Amino acid sequence: MKKTFYSNGKLLITGEYLVLDGAQAFALPTKQGQNLIIEEGKKDQIQWKSFDFDGTIWFEDTVLFEEIISGKTSDTSSVKSTLIEILHEGYKMNPNFLNTEEGYKVSTELTFPRNWGLGTSSTLINNIAQWLQIDAFTLLKNSFGGSGYDIGCAQNNCPIVFEIKARQPTVKHIEFDPEFTKDLYFVYLNKKQNSKTAIEAYQKNKKTNLAEIITATNNLTKAAYQAKTLADFETVLREHENNLSAILETPTVQAQLFPDFEGTIKSLGAWGGDFVLAASTTNPTAYFNAKGFDTVIPFEEMILDQQ
Repeated sequence: MKKTFYSNGKLLITGEYLVLDGAQAFALPTKQGQNLIIEEGKKDQIQWKSFDFDGTIWFEDTVLFEEIISGKTSDTSSVKSTLIEILHEGYKMNPNFLNTEEGYKVSTELTFPRNWGLGTSSTLINNIAQWLQIDAFTLLKNSFGGSGYDIGCAQNNCPIVFEIKARQPTVKHIEFDPEFTKDLYFVYLNKKQNSKTAIEAYQKNKKTNLAEIITATNNLTKAAYQAKTLADFETVLREHENNLSAILETPTVQAQLFPDFEGTIKSLGAWGGDFVLAASTTNPTAYFNAKGFDTVIPFEEMILDQQ
């Protein structure tokens, strides 16, 4: 009965935060992702085990069917309660998955370090949706929340433009394979940003009239994936960063951490953590290493080859 499901990780290049209000976002699926393995287990329960990329177990527990049905657990630990919330919403969409004489033994396997922020939650939600044969975007909306661009990356093996139209997620396949990708690098900022917290802060601080900035963001998104030269791409990144800096009333990451960098740096996804994108005609690894940032990954090593 063993079944295996897989979902891609993600990186959001443009449209962060504003995608929640209808802006178009340019996103890339990563070579790294997460597996979900389903096997027969013990009656009326799921024996759950989650592995980090290096094979270490970062979460292990037993989830009772009754906890999934009720959506409640006596264990208030954030990981288990969040897992039960996701499974409860999945159960509401497809109760039949608990109609089994046997329980389940479930394991998840990340192929990237969990603290990287490449989509531990979104890959899990998309894998659970595949397992239960339900809509992943609806499962995300009803459980964890967020725009859904990460689900778009989880499901597609090519660059995408993601947009919420009439409250419905839409995904458009695009091409992004310019020569200058050899000059692009992803740098981990040594801390994982909480997406929920970042979104809440944005919702609190955002201006009421976003129509003008959304139009500008849509134009920048298109200009980003259609850029022919590194200089054009960097111009887009800088303008995007400055626009969002004004909305969030937060300095750009380049102004804050890397003012002497010879090139352009852009935040990706939630500002303040996870990865940034660095554009430079010379390999910037030594520069970032000297500042204490040891994870510098070239574009071609991080981003999934277009299929």
